[in-house]
Amino acid sequence: MLDKIKQAVLDGEMEGIAELTNQALTQGIGAREILDQALTPAMDIVGEEYEKGDRYVPEMLISAETMKGAVTVLKPLLVEAGVKARGKVVIGTVEGDLHDIGKDLVAMMLEGAGFEVVNLGAEVTAEQFAKAAKEHGPDILGMSALLTTTMIHMPEVIDALKEVDDLRDQIKVIIGGAPVTQGYADKIGADGYAPDAASATKLAKSLV
Repeated sequence: MLDKIKQAVLDGEMEGIAELTNQALTQGIGAREILDQALTPAMDIVGEEYEKGDRYVPEMLISAETMKGAVTVLKPLLVEAGVKARGKVVIGTVEGDLHDIGKDLVAMMLEGAGFEVVNLGAEVTAEQFAKAAKEHGPDILGMSALLTTTMIHMPEVIDALKEVDDLRDQIKVIIGGAPVTQGYADKIGADGYAPDAASATKLAKSLV
């Protein structure tokens, strides 16, 4: 059954994933087992295939949406069982930037890897990032920018975190998006940079 769920995620079978997940639960397979032994390994493979060039962004999105369908079924059970998330991530696209496909893909892959994700959406101001960081107490704050004209807002978010109860010292900041580079991450004092969703998931795992 776990193999079936894993394969359904790899094949992007969105319509049947909730039913498969419920069948597994009915058979006595635990929610954590489904997450750890089917969903997370499937998304690891999706990420590896993307990095090799064997899978493209639209295919990654379909697999991630399929995985999300299973996570939606499992989430209440995981909470009920007191299963701790791997970590908590607040994520958003910076002010002035409407692009959110890449950011949403990162959010879904992080969920598949066992993180609790608070997705703030697009056009998130520095103040909104800082407010969400104070409210949710994440381990990681992730920012995305798809335009050179909007990536300039990334250091503003880092400055805003410094102004709110020294949150900057408690939270790892990671950034990504088409114009963003490791050099830019170093320049603004971010804790990490990832060029794509698969790398972002690996980076997040390494930071918690």
